[in-house]
Amino acid sequence: MNNPADPRPDDADDRITEGQETAPPEVEAIPEPEGATEIIETDYEIGQDNIQNRGGIPYDIHNPVFVISASAILIFTVVTMLFASSLEPVFTGLRDALTGNLDWFFLTAGNIFVLTCLILIVSPYGSVRLGGPEATPDFSLSGWFAMLFAAGMGIGLMFYGVAEPMGHFDAALAGPVVEDGVRTDWAPLAGATGDELGARRLGMAATIFHWGLHPWAIYAVLALSLALFSYNKGLPLTMRSVFYPIFGDRIWGWPGHVIDILAVFATIFGLATSLGLGAEQATAGLSHLFGIEASLTTKIILIVVITLIATISVVAGVEKGVKLLSEANMALAILLLVFVIAVGPTWSILTGFFGNLRAYAVDIIPLSNPFGRTDDNFRQGWTAFYWAWWISWSPFVGMFIARVSRGRTVRQFLIAVLIVPSLVCVLWMTALGGTAISLTLGGFAGITEAPLELKLFSMLEQLPLSQISSFIGIILVIVFFVTSSDSGSLVIDTISAGGKINAPVPQRVFWCSFEGLVAIALLLGGGLTALQAMAVSTGLPFTIVLLGAVWAIFKGLAAERREIA
Repeated sequence: MNNPADPRPDDADDRITEGQETAPPEVEAIPEPEGATEIIETDYEIGQDNIQNRGGIPYDIHNPVFVISASAILIFTVVTMLFASSLEPVFTGLRDALTGNLDWFFLTAGNIFVLTCLILIVSPYGSVRLGGPEATPDFSLSGWFAMLFAAGMGIGLMFYGVAEPMGHFDAALAGPVVEDGVRTDWAPLAGATGDELGARRLGMAATIFHWGLHPWAIYAVLALSLALFSYNKGLPLTMRSVFYPIFGDRIWGWPGHVIDILAVFATIFGLATSLGLGAEQATAGLSHLFGIEASLTTKIILIVVITLIATISVVAGVEKGVKLLSEANMALAILLLVFVIAVGPTWSILTGFFGNLRAYAVDIIPLSNPFGRTDDNFRQGWTAFYWAWWISWSPFVGMFIARVSRGRTVRQFLIAVLIVPSLVCVLWMTALGGTAISLTLGGFAGITEAPLELKLFSMLEQLPLSQISSFIGIILVIVFFVTSSDSGSLVIDTISAGGKINAPVPQRVFWCSFEGLVAIALLLGGGLTALQAMAVSTGLPFTIVLLGAVWAIFKGLAAERREIA
């Protein structure tokens, strides 16, 4: 039987000398496990179900994953654009129904993911090495941390970096509001009525809750399962491989097709949500800085232009396009962060970092409790939406993390994936959000009064060199926009090409263009509400997929421990 990481015919071994490439260039060259591991033998070969055409417009697509995914997304986009004027109530109702009735499910699932990671860290399974007991890391520790840091940065940090801490602070300070026996406020937990320090502490704790251990546990679970079944079991680096312990060879049939289709849906709508947020904030920033009208037309033009830039990056490839933009992205993000810390309330930010971590540790259990709470708006409108959004991004970020983590033990992997990006997010939120709260407590009301997408620029306006920092903020939003689109397109293309990483360029262009079209369609069909509705809708079924991955991880690690013993 053939190892899917080495998809040669059985009689080809004698035609390949030592050191030669054992897989054609369009197939992911997954390294063989090193040491005693439980290899899963299968007759499946990467791309065996694909439909190919090398003439005219070349394509190499997995049947039926590509066909069903692309057709469904195309139909959705066309229908949304045709009936845009009447769809906003539909999207609003969909979002409210899912978050209102299933918030307990999202919160419970999030808790399961965190507990899974913590159990694995302290259990004997933590000693299992990804890639086999004799595998060595592909990247240095500093380089690996840098890539985990890069994975943690996104448009959401720009959009919510000021808006979320300020929103929670204001709501907590105002305290609970009860009408007809029901709370109508957005304060987390019981709020902190009239207590400025208490409201600040609770607002930052709630923000970190949404950007700390829970979301990164979501990524860690999927990334660990992908890495384990690819690097230790010899299966392709695709979503369906994770479910081999559940479905066996049936993962190459319809059970696997459904899993991959759900991964495509979750990723493209999760990306569309982020792109829509980026368009909202970038146009608001352009209007604030240069007086350009922040109209729907401006947002659409911006999405089109940036989608074109992302397409050029995708065509250029990972090394020349995606990598260069990602490095520029990181440099700009660090520059903005250091600037805010240096010219803002520096001492308050530095001490606030540790104080906010302490507040998070105190409030994490009540904030993660799915039952018996009265803060419905916060729990449903913020937390349930966030968990669905993070889950919709998990195929994209999880596959990236899995790619760069071979050679690490499970314990090293989970500690790094949970802690490093979480601390980066805490520092980011403390610097931007903490500065905004300090300015507000100092008497400046502009941040509170500014629209959601303008709060960042309203805060920067109160610091030195505001024109320059605001311009950097706009550029950063745009570059985040581009890097999310091009990187996401590559991942979606890999899934829809049956695991091939170098499928024909037109397929990458297709997915990159579709991400922009879906974002435009959702903005036309209901703006931010529509974006949130689709993130929640696609995150719901993929939550079930992730819960299945938890069981598969324990099953796979148990076999690895037996091999080592």
